[in-house]
Amino acid sequence: MKNTLRIVLVLTLFASVLAGCGPKSTEGKKETLNLFTWEGMFPQEVLDEFTAETGITINYSNFDYNETMLAKLEAAQGGDYDLVIADDYILETVIEQGLAQKLDKSKLPNFEHINPLYQGQFYDPDDEYTVPYGAGVQTIVYNPDAVEIEITGYSDLWHESLRDSVGTIANYRVINGMALKVLGESYNTEDLDVIRAAGDKLLELAPSIRIIKDDNLQDDLLSGEVDVAVMYTSQVTTAVLANPDLKIVYPKEGIGFGIMAKFIPSKAPNPDAAHKFIDFILRPEISARCFEWMGYYCTNKSADELIDPDLSEMLTLPPEFTAEDMEMIRVVGADAEELHSKIWTEFKVAAGQS
Repeated sequence: MKNTLRIVLVLTLFASVLAGCGPKSTEGKKETLNLFTWEGMFPQEVLDEFTAETGITINYSNFDYNETMLAKLEAAQGGDYDLVIADDYILETVIEQGLAQKLDKSKLPNFEHINPLYQGQFYDPDDEYTVPYGAGVQTIVYNPDAVEIEITGYSDLWHESLRDSVGTIANYRVINGMALKVLGESYNTEDLDVIRAAGDKLLELAPSIRIIKDDNLQDDLLSGEVDVAVMYTSQVTTAVLANPDLKIVYPKEGIGFGIMAKFIPSKAPNPDAAHKFIDFILRPEISARCFEWMGYYCTNKSADELIDPDLSEMLTLPPEFTAEDMEMIRVVGADAEELHSKIWTEFKVAAGQS
């Protein structure tokens, strides 16, 4: 009897040890996707659906500027993050430095839905490393009831009637680039004399500037704080939905075109989770919801027809645009970059926005 009791006690203890280990082991195997991008890039319900379907928890962290992202990725030597979304020009540097890994397209059956218009770009000509997620153009929007002139391009922003009534985003290459375009030059010129001339031209715009900021510039246009604004596509979408009487202008001097794209860092802790998330977002019905949320141009050709008809015209690139009409901002040499930074600082001071 004592031996039987001893055996029962040993078996009970052994079972309790196993039971105690079980949950800890399961918890230790919980998958996480470390997502690094700007704030508000996905509707929360889409992220929740991904977790519910896959069991993968999303650890969402955000950065303010592409350069901040690059610095952190360099410090981590391509580790820490499983998936990053950033702008086109910085992707070229990421790939050149070996900080991105090639995609395993066998894990991306929905890759076929990508609109070819947004593929084969300068930063990834063979589409080996990146998946486009949203595109846009630098656009002028204005209130025709508050503006005396018809605005057709960047050059009109210098008109004396717009004094103290213009708002711009805070992307210095875009705004410096406006002056370059007015002079008939490329965003990406390396000619320092040309860049200086554009800087002088930009200083002439300073009296027209009322606000320079990246976040929610559309609110200032809607409130009447500014009458004209140079904005990102997502901001344009928000503004025009709120006030359909606003006028959208694609500048006659040429269109500044940009693409955001996903990539998997070279030493991502969980690249398999990153592939699953990319493929999930590439589902047309999921993509449509994401683009409606973001307000950027849809890069998923199969999702176009699923987008709300009230939004579809604003979330697709105007069909009359050609590659010749558009130019993407790219990384320039150190001397040109330094001069751009100097011009931007001087411009902000002159505009009272330092």
